[in-house]
Amino acid sequence: MCVTLIGGMDRLKKEYIAAAREGGATLKCIHRNERNFEDKIGTPDAIIVFTNKISHEARRKAMQHARARNIPISLVHSCGVSSLKECLCRHVS
Repeated sequence: MCVTLIGGMDRLKKEYIAAAREGGATLKCIHRNERNFEDKIGTPDAIIVFTNKISHEARRKAMQHARARNIPISLVHSCGVSSLKECLCRHVS
């Protein structure tokens, strides 16, 4: 399963990837709204957005991208590794 994480903290990127690997998923991290943002999201099996560490515009673009392609999306306010693990358990199971 491929999951795209939008938001979060740069310094926790390695921990996010390790937690996803433990949960049986591959993780792509996008930490901010960049050029070609929607192209970088791609077509994953699920999208997780950490809403407290991303702009409103990036959140809006992620929501539009997910709805247009019928990709499940989770909006989570906290950005800890445990929050990521909980979301992965919901999507992987």
